[in-house]
Amino acid sequence: MSYDFAAMLQTIKDKQWSLADIDWDAPGAETMSDDLRARMRPFMADLVWIEHVGARGFASLATKAPTPEIQEIYRYFHAEEQKHANAELALMKRWGMLDADGSMPEPNINVKMAIKVLDDYGDTLPLSSLATLIPLLECALDGALVKFLLEEVSDPVCHQVFRHINSDESRHITLDFQVLELIGAGAPHKLLIETIGALKPQVIIGLIVVFVPLINKMRDNIVAMGLPEQKLYNAVKRFATIGGRGEFTKRIPAYHVLKAQAAAIVDRTHPYHRLLADPMVKLTSRIPAWLLGKPQSWTKEITHEPVAS
Repeated sequence: MSYDFAAMLQTIKDKQWSLADIDWDAPGAETMSDDLRARMRPFMADLVWIEHVGARGFASLATKAPTPEIQEIYRYFHAEEQKHANAELALMKRWGMLDADGSMPEPNINVKMAIKVLDDYGDTLPLSSLATLIPLLECALDGALVKFLLEEVSDPVCHQVFRHINSDESRHITLDFQVLELIGAGAPHKLLIETIGALKPQVIIGLIVVFVPLINKMRDNIVAMGLPEQKLYNAVKRFATIGGRGEFTKRIPAYHVLKAQAAAIVDRTHPYHRLLADPMVKLTSRIPAWLLGKPQSWTKEITHEPVAS
């Protein structure tokens, strides 16, 4: 097993792009009908905020990266996820989806909780757990959401933006699974210690109370909007397929736990939904936003302004 992370880092640097590269006034915005705009507005808002959940995850991974090169790559990924959020916000502005003052909709309660948990506990999560969770979110949420968006929207600018985003995400996922291979190839006692560390009550509660309802609600929302369940299944299956190719990833307990959860997510008949996910969605929907405190200061960095990187 040998990966050239220096070459990956150089490719990432060479492939950088900015919102200023996009002609946001180009023709095509008129293809967004009033009906599609109304349906897509909450979808786009969720997508923007999910990008920021990913950004915060990469920021945490950078603090525990196994090598200096991977640490720098994670820092680039953190910035890229923020850029993706800004580009998607710029699309919302282009399509007339923002409020009169240009502000975007508030994140739903599940996204707010995910942001808060990652902000409060992300830097203390074991590397093997967080490094496994991030690619699952990228495969399941980013993969399904973006594919659905590109099928629904014909605006050429949207497709141009997501060519850039998809190019970035393909590198994210490649690196994600390479890091999992590195982790899995590590000393067994270290994996055992990290696994025990992931069994802390705050970690387990965080996963159950935050990420179970977050993923389940997003799943139901995009299926309700018209995404065929088979396509969602294919997006989630990608996590297990890529991970299964690795020689050492299968040694990571968190990978097997999240792979099993992913399989349950896409099967609406699985008891997972009736006994855990659906009750957690209902429970978290009753949590008042004020209980989570003020939004984290870094969420104010979201902007639709087409500045250069």
